Amino acid sequence: MSRGPRPRRALSDAIIIAQLRGTVQQHACNAPESLYDFAIVGTTPVAFVRVKFAARILETISHIAEDFQDEIRRLRAVARDAAISLELWLRSKHGTWRFFRITGDGLAELGRDGRPLA
Repeated sequence: MSRGPRPRRALSDAIIIAQLRGTVQQHACNAPESLYDFAIVGTTPVAFVRVKFAARILETISHIAEDFQDEIRRLRAVARDAAISLELWLRSKHGTWRFFRITGDGLAELGRDGRPLA
């Protein structure tokens, strides 16, 4: 897990991907301690997204959950509802993306469109 500076390149690339799903509302206070980086609105569910750099992008879901437990904990602080999706988006240094929805008991992998992978 990256503990360095904010992933500026990953964040700008993520916003482009997010715009395909709806209107992007960037967080007014984009500080490292923020609960999320941006929200995707205009769709159901509304998605609150945290974007991070992942050195080991091909890890198992359980390893991802362990490596990014702080980000998952922060996203879980957002009010939960069936109309809200809490998502962790990971990008490798080579531009590979993985998308996860935070569930009550773990993570579920998503496609770029926000739908669960089979």
